[in-house]
Amino acid sequence: MHGFEDIFITLTFSKAVQVILLGFIGGVLSGFIGSGGAFFMTPGMMNIGVQGVIAVGSNITHKFGKAMVGSRKHGEMGNVDKKLALYLLATSFAGIRLAVWINSKLFAGSGGGHGEAEGAGANLYISIVFISILSLVAISMLRDVLKKSEEGMGPSRKLSEFLSRLKLPPMIYFQVSDVKVSLWMLLLVGLATGYLAGTIGVGGFIGVPAMIYVFGIPTAVAAGTELFLAMFMGAWGALNYAWEGFVDLRLTMLLYLGSLMGIFIGVYGVKVVNEVYIRLVTGLVIILCAISRGIAIPMYLRQLGILDMNPAYDVYFNGASKVMLFVAGLGGVGVILYNVFRAHRRKRSIQVIMKYAELASG
Repeated sequence: MHGFEDIFITLTFSKAVQVILLGFIGGVLSGFIGSGGAFFMTPGMMNIGVQGVIAVGSNITHKFGKAMVGSRKHGEMGNVDKKLALYLLATSFAGIRLAVWINSKLFAGSGGGHGEAEGAGANLYISIVFISILSLVAISMLRDVLKKSEEGMGPSRKLSEFLSRLKLPPMIYFQVSDVKVSLWMLLLVGLATGYLAGTIGVGGFIGVPAMIYVFGIPTAVAAGTELFLAMFMGAWGALNYAWEGFVDLRLTMLLYLGSLMGIFIGVYGVKVVNEVYIRLVTGLVIILCAISRGIAIPMYLRQLGILDMNPAYDVYFNGASKVMLFVAGLGGVGVILYNVFRAHRRKRSIQVIMKYAELASG
């Protein structure tokens, strides 16, 4: 356990406003693309001085509440396969526990709560995982956009069809999803989803694509099931990070304040924006977030004594990383808001025309 004053940032008014803004942008992106928005909020908190493990622990706690609301909505529409989620939970809990253990050891091994290098090892590790996963996801999404323009809409089923022919026993049938999946694939995907959720607060980037492309599950059911799964993973992750002393409830509440306002805008945006356009905007935002994390890496390498660099340069690397992140987030939100307002104006215009038509006919 760690003392509050040792590792938690001093939360000034300026930093509090920035956390709320991070939550709002993350909420809009979350509602728009169906992800938790942690790919933006976690690195954003690191940019304002929050230790990586604190950012992940506080964000995964925030994820629990949002997932609970989202999974209920999907459940009402029949988009949650609870049997599938229960199978995935078994190894996802183990993956989260492994991730928390690694992050905690790296934090303690790089200065703990003392000196310039405090938490730099964990910050570097979290950043590298972020860059690797976000780059892979962004490139895959952008390639998917280009392929869709040539081959038509709908996710490719080649991988799921290939794996279904392997038939690695035991095979388990899921009625809601209407698919048969090998138990071994379920355990592997659950472990990977839990590990990423526990390491960087983003599990859906692996869970949802795996359900769609590997298991062959319909997109709506995959999204709903992932949110149901995230509710339990968020609770388990929050407990594990809180036990280690790495959850700052102030940050969690400020994230809620922003994200609960933003998520409704994002959800509305999904209804009025073309699916290919959604994937294009998402892919570009994610790749810029990955670049933003990459800019901060020299700072962590210097703090660990790996890179010989003037300490005065840290502020420039962190500042450039922060600017890049907010440019990506605000740019994405700006595109979403533009399309939302344009759709709203179009809807109002149609209503006015219909009203005049009714008066004229009457």
